[in-house]
Amino acid sequence: QVQLVESGGGLVQAGGSLRLSCAASGSLFSTMGWYRQAPGNQRELVAQITGGGRANYADSVKGRFTISRDNAKNTVYLQMNSLKPEDTAVYYCNANVLATSRLYWGQGTQVTVSS
Repeated sequence: QVQLVESGGGLVQAGGSLRLSCAASGSLFSTMGWYRQAPGNQRELVAQITGGGRANYADSVKGRFTISRDNAKNTVYLQMNSLKPEDTAVYYCNANVLATSRLYWGQGTQVTVSS
């Protein structure tokens, strides 16, 4: 059974940093990523990373956020620096199962950035 468990969210002041983790289990995964959803907004891509380590980012986070993964641990990370109040959202990780390309989602973790 595939499971994705996020951790690392919380409350931080503007300019601060947080590191999110997402531990995936139950399969092998290709592309893994982070999305976020603020109240009243659609879920949007933050960053994603392939199994080979190629990453892409939303323009709004380029230069501030870094996505990485540890394939041995099936874990993807999101290092978030220079946080802004507009980064406030529930952050979700997702992962594509390597064999089927089926997409799975974590339960989400709240990130709140105060001004």
